[in-house]
Amino acid sequence: MQQGGYSSTMTMQQVPYRDTQMSTSPTLQGYDTSSSGVATHAHSPFDSSHNLSTEPTLRNPTHHPLAGQPISTVPYMPVPQTNYQNIEGRNSDWLEQSQKASKRSRWIVIGSILTLVALIAAGVAVGVTLSKKSSNNSSSSSSSSAVPAGTNPNDPSNFPKNTALVNSFYGIAYTPLGSQLPDCGNTLTEVIEDIQLLSQITTTIRLYGADCNQSSLVLAAIQATKVNMSVYLGNYPAVNDNGAAYTRQKGEIQTALQQYGGANVLGITVGNEFILDYITQQGQSDPNGVAGQAAAAMLVPWISDTRSMLSSMGLSNILVGNADAGSYFNNEVLSAVDYGMANVHPWFANQSIENAAAWTADFFNTTDYALAQSLPNKPKMFIAETGWPTGTSSFNANPNDGPSLASTDNLQIFINDFACQATKNGTGYFFFEFSDEPWKNTTYGGVEGYWGLFDSNKNLKNITIPPC
Repeated sequence: MQQGGYSSTMTMQQVPYRDTQMSTSPTLQGYDTSSSGVATHAHSPFDSSHNLSTEPTLRNPTHHPLAGQPISTVPYMPVPQTNYQNIEGRNSDWLEQSQKASKRSRWIVIGSILTLVALIAAGVAVGVTLSKKSSNNSSSSSSSSAVPAGTNPNDPSNFPKNTALVNSFYGIAYTPLGSQLPDCGNTLTEVIEDIQLLSQITTTIRLYGADCNQSSLVLAAIQATKVNMSVYLGNYPAVNDNGAAYTRQKGEIQTALQQYGGANVLGITVGNEFILDYITQQGQSDPNGVAGQAAAAMLVPWISDTRSMLSSMGLSNILVGNADAGSYFNNEVLSAVDYGMANVHPWFANQSIENAAAWTADFFNTTDYALAQSLPNKPKMFIAETGWPTGTSSFNANPNDGPSLASTDNLQIFINDFACQATKNGTGYFFFEFSDEPWKNTTYGGVEGYWGLFDSNKNLKNITIPPC
């Protein structure tokens, strides 16, 4: 699925593949099962580069903390990428501005004291905004507790907790708002607020790509908030640009790791539905057919290149994986990775809400986990995306596109049936997704923008998160 969005118009054939391995047994017991075809979302225009010159800049250009080294109590601002290889022409204006900005780098030191004040102000704003949003939450139990007495309210790690939030999800799929080229409207302040909320419902998140400096923004936010959070970074290569998107995002990831280290990074996912996109463009459906092998011939070298980058940085402990639609894993790609992430969506498989959790568990186990177990390396396998939409856009006014409605009530049913049972049985999964994404409503229509646990204003929807 794309960086958070899909298209419900494409139906995936159920290929006789088997599941990949989890850290503990992923078999989901206690579900009634049935299966049918799987479908996927529309492809996303996911690329990057972002000039953060308008944001507070608190960084020490001579200090790049590596994994295991102590991090300063004042977080370093992300360093924008300034040396892209094969960068697309549409980003040439940004690159020129970035190069000019580098000539003024000496003013960073002079302005560091002023920008420290700016970051403190941003921290205050985050706390105030979060408090206001929590108080307006539509859930009756969504009151926030106050910042503990005697703590510094200007520190992003001191933030009010929402009593409606429970740390019950294995992982959450997350894309900072504004992380698409060419706009790159994401900000550190917004990402800090996101991480404050996410840390109250999970300890693990996955990103889809690295464009718009999002790897650095997320790692900076985790370190600023001091929360217990790990992340799978992502590199989202395109199928038709001769590796330009891969190379650009590799640079973004490397910059983030140089500045923030790998202590909060579990893995780097190279490719998101790359096999699906490539073979469907070729009019084929077999991920191990001619088109699938051609796609694998591009992906596998990028996977190896990412490993080499990590090794050269002394970060070989960070895993390298791949994500694709549940029916579209190529055997050679899975044989080359440490883990696989499978998108498994009962909504797009036309499952009723009553059968959604059972179908998800059965499909994942018989299609994805079994495949990985059949391979010599037995890569770990996660459900990369699963969830239930709560609404639809004007592009598709009928929310009942399947046997059950896209609704908040049905999202609640799916959470109740799936989340705790998956955790109990050791299945790693990433619930899709953190918040609604309005830009998808006008880009893709249908249910694409309504998969969030939170609405687009970061208010928890009218759901109750069960304790797992």
